[in-house]
Amino acid sequence: MAKTILEMHNITKTFPGVKALSNVNFKVEEGEIHFLVGENGAGKSTLMKVLSGVYPYGEYDGDIVYQGKVQQFNKINDSVDVGIAIIYQELALFPDLPVYENIYLGNEVKQNGVINWNQTIVKAKEMLKKVNLKVNPEVLIKDLGVGKQQLIEIAKALSKDVKLLILDEPTAALNEDDSENLLELIKELKKQGITCIMISHKLKEVVAIADKATVLRDGETICTLDAKKGEINERTIIKNMVGREMNNIYPERENKKIGDTILELHNWSAYDSQLGRHVVKDANLHLRKGEIIGIAGLMGAGRTELALSMFGNPKQYKLTGDLIVNQQKRNFKHTSDAIKEGMAYVTEDRKGNGLFLLQNITNNVSAAKLKGIANSGIINDNEEIKVAEHYKKSLHIKASSIEQMVGKLSGGNQQKVSLGKWLFAGPNILILDEPTRGIDVGAKFEIYSVMNELIDQGLSIIMISSELGEVLGMSDRVYVMAEGEIKGELSGEEADQEKIMELATQ
Repeated sequence: MAKTILEMHNITKTFPGVKALSNVNFKVEEGEIHFLVGENGAGKSTLMKVLSGVYPYGEYDGDIVYQGKVQQFNKINDSVDVGIAIIYQELALFPDLPVYENIYLGNEVKQNGVINWNQTIVKAKEMLKKVNLKVNPEVLIKDLGVGKQQLIEIAKALSKDVKLLILDEPTAALNEDDSENLLELIKELKKQGITCIMISHKLKEVVAIADKATVLRDGETICTLDAKKGEINERTIIKNMVGREMNNIYPERENKKIGDTILELHNWSAYDSQLGRHVVKDANLHLRKGEIIGIAGLMGAGRTELALSMFGNPKQYKLTGDLIVNQQKRNFKHTSDAIKEGMAYVTEDRKGNGLFLLQNITNNVSAAKLKGIANSGIINDNEEIKVAEHYKKSLHIKASSIEQMVGKLSGGNQQKVSLGKWLFAGPNILILDEPTRGIDVGAKFEIYSVMNELIDQGLSIIMISSELGEVLGMSDRVYVMAEGEIKGELSGEEADQEKIMELATQ
C-alpha cells in the first residue's frame, strides 16, 4: 500500500472580504503525479502557497501533515528544508547570471566556508543531466528559451534534494515540443521516487500523465479522481470543475450574418531590422463584418508579428504591401491611428503589456479611451466608475469591487478586464492574441460566449491561437502561418487538425 507523503486537513484561508479556501482537504501519496485542477479563482495556487510557506503558519486555519509530522512553515525556506519545492509560472531565475549560479543560488557549494566554483559547475552538470538538458552550465539564462529555463528551475529544485515538487502551470508558456519534453521528465522523476503536484488548465496533460487529480471549486474540495479507476477523463473533470455538464465548450453561433469585407492585406510584409529578416512575408487575407477568422501556426510562425504590423506597427517594422481598412488604404504611424480607425488588439501577454497590475479595474478599463470619460481634459470620475461597473457586469468579472487591484485577480478575470478595456475603445475590428491562454475551461466558455455576442453586434474578430480545438471550434475561416508566410486558407467546414498541421509544417 502506498505511503502518504502529504495531507492537508481543513485548510481555510481568508483575504479581506474573500474566503479563498474553505475547509480544503488534500491528500497525496508518495511517488505519484497528482494534479490540482479547477477554474481560475478556485484556490489552487493559494493552497500551494499555504503548503510552501508563502502564507505562513498562523495566517490560515487547518493542519499540514508532511511525512507524518504536523508542519508549521513560517517561510519558504522552512518547506525547502524538508524537501518541498515549488516552481511558479513566472520563473524565478536571474537572467544575467549563468546556469550554474542559478541552480545553486542560495544553496552554494562551499569548501571551508568559501564557494567552490569549479565544484559548482561539476554539480550543475549532474543536475542538468538529471533533467535531460544539454546546455553549457556557463551560458547566461537570458540566452536560453523558456522551455530550457523551466528545466533549469527543476534542476535547481533537484539540487536541494527535493522529495515533493510542485509545478504551477509549468507548460503555460511552452510550445508543444517543450511541453511534451517536460511531461516526459515528470514521468521520469516519478520513477526516481519524486512526488509531483501539478496545477494545470490543460486537461489533455491531466489525462495523459495523472495518477490522481483533485478538483477544487470556489475554494472547496469537490473530489479526487483516480486514473486506476478510470475516473480521469476530460468530461468528468470539466463536470466537477464547473458544477455542470459542458458537452460543447464552443458555444454555437446562430443566425450568422457575415457582411462585406472590412479589412484586407495585399502582399503585406514586415521586415525586422533587429533580427535582419522578414517576420511576415507577402501575406494576403481578408476579414468580413460579423466574422471570426482564426490564425493558426506553430510558435515563431509570425502570427503575433502579423497582428502588430497591422495594429500601428509598435515594433517599427519596415512595412510593404497594402493594408485596407473600411475600403481605404491605411498607413498607420502609431497604434493610436489604428484605434481611431476602429481596431483593437488584446495582447497575448496580459500581465506584461496588456494591463496595469498595480492599478484597479476602473483605471484599467478606461485606459484605452480616456477621452471618452473626460470633460475639457479632466477625467470625470463618476463616468469612469459607470464604465467600469458596466464591463464588470457585462463580462462577468469576478471581483470584490471595481476598486480591486487587477494583479490580485485570477487569469480569466484579468483577461476579461483586458477585453473590457478594448471594448470601451469602441472597435469594429478586434484582434485577440491567445485569448484563453492560461485560463480554465469555465472562463474559456465565458470568453467564447462574449466573442459570439460581439460578432452578433457587428464586430469582426481576428483570433490568434495555439489551441487547434479553439481555432476549429470558433473560426468561420482559418489562415495557417509558417515562417512568416500564410501557407493556406481553410473554410470552417473543411478545416481539421490534420490539414492545419500539414500547412503549419510546410
